[in-house]
Amino acid sequence: MTEHTIVHLSDVSIYQKENLVLQNVNLNITKGEFVYLIGKTGSGKSSLLKTLYAALPLTSGKGSVAGFDLKNLNRRTIPHLRRKLGIVFQDFNLLEDRTVEDNLLFALRAMGWKGRQMMQTRIDELLERVDLRGKNSKMPHAISGGEQQRVVIARALLNHPELIIADEPTGNLDPETSDEILLLLRKLAQENDTAVLFATHDYRILENFPARIIRCHNGKVFDEEDVIV
Repeated sequence: MTEHTIVHLSDVSIYQKENLVLQNVNLNITKGEFVYLIGKTGSGKSSLLKTLYAALPLTSGKGSVAGFDLKNLNRRTIPHLRRKLGIVFQDFNLLEDRTVEDNLLFALRAMGWKGRQMMQTRIDELLERVDLRGKNSKMPHAISGGEQQRVVIARALLNHPELIIADEPTGNLDPETSDEILLLLRKLAQENDTAVLFATHDYRILENFPARIIRCHNGKVFDEEDVIV
């Protein structure tokens, strides 16, 4: 483990209540690294991701994410960890009664940002980076699914995260739009030196845009570095 390690799990067992989901998990992800997470439904992908953002407690083994010891987290410190993470889900989870800009403002205020001009500058900067310049006043229902997911990515980047956790972010998108979202995330990871863990069922993406692969299978996590499935 080095100063560039963003995710470190050692001999971790992951439980859903009393049920053992994954065992003997060893995983390292470094700053700026793009990693796929694959596995069949029920293989433990979501449980692994939930452990990383502390929706599931770590009770067995050692783990750290963005400098936080997962075993020592509590109700007070979990929000501090999550401010160092950007999370992108398959479902956009945007506030439908607010504009694109107001969705991002809401997130910034929740993370403790103050100063309207500073927040406005950050919003404008990120909307430009995700190719949504000029869409500030649009309502979510007035833009496409791909554009909504770009808003979600902008929201995930607001607080300069060290790790983006993307859980099936292209699951509701057509292939062309899926490729655009994937390439955007890879570009942003490279530009920001942000690690990205990208869970997907889309093997077409893995074939077209190869990268390191982590696979959940039979209660274990396997590293298939640079293998094309």
